[in-house]
Amino acid sequence: MDSTPASVVLPYAIVTPVRNEAENLQRLAETLETQTRLPTAWVIVDTGSTDETLRLARDLSSRHSWVSVRELQLGAEPMRGGPIVKAFHAGVASIPPECEVVVKIDADVSMEPDYFERLVAEFERDERLGIAGGICYEREADGRWRQRHGTGPGVWGASRAYRRNCLSAIWPLEERMGWDTVDLVAATVSGWTVRGLIDLPFLHHRSEGERDASRLSHWMKHGRAAHFMGYRPSYLLVRTAFRSIRDPWAVGIVFGYLSATLERSPRCGNESVRAHIRAQQRLTRLPLRAREALRARSTLDDRSPPSSLG
Repeated sequence: MDSTPASVVLPYAIVTPVRNEAENLQRLAETLETQTRLPTAWVIVDTGSTDETLRLARDLSSRHSWVSVRELQLGAEPMRGGPIVKAFHAGVASIPPECEVVVKIDADVSMEPDYFERLVAEFERDERLGIAGGICYEREADGRWRQRHGTGPGVWGASRAYRRNCLSAIWPLEERMGWDTVDLVAATVSGWTVRGLIDLPFLHHRSEGERDASRLSHWMKHGRAAHFMGYRPSYLLVRTAFRSIRDPWAVGIVFGYLSATLERSPRCGNESVRAHIRAQQRLTRLPLRAREALRARSTLDDRSPPSSLG
């Protein structure tokens, strides 16, 4: 695999799947237009919007040579899991071949003007960096922006950048919920580095699961995704208990996992990915995972985004 000398400037492209995102897309466009390092291409993939999203996307394309629009009819299913990955696949097929960094970014995010300059610089500095992204902040019920936290590398699906060679190695991505864990693991077992950039914040203006019918439905989808990835039941129960501290509806994780098990739903076909996930979930590693989660919670609960963002 070719290495990238530190002095090389890597062109990057952005792919944004959208469906009924007019307000969010306008904000994202303003964010991208003010970046200190503009993308070589921004591909907006519309999957059947019924509001002004497609008109706005076409207007952006007419004003900027680096913006293009693709239409992909996927029906009325909300943009979770499979539909969003199908749109990403379609967008990647349209980006220029010289773009060495490919960014999948949702319409409902915003970031500071130097976000992409700093993000791409990480790929230029580290030739083994395969996937990276900033740290996500979401607005909670009290109106404050708080950093989302978890264990592991913490590269959020809402804003995720891939080195082109790494993306090729794990292509195609899984077209279902859980894709944004499977791709991280697939990159890791393929020898790439995966990194969340703690000092690179972005705002996520729509909380995860906001489009789901209910909180129970939201967490049941997580349980079904856990089944697909081959989670150990012991780890699943600990994860459910931890999530339930803040959201009692997180018990739906167990219901979703059980329903997928009884239905004999398919598992991830990449055995190396499943084996890696299960190895990280051994009971002997649970104390480490618990310490990671508690440390993240204690250090991040009172952490606010920069005033220029929040």
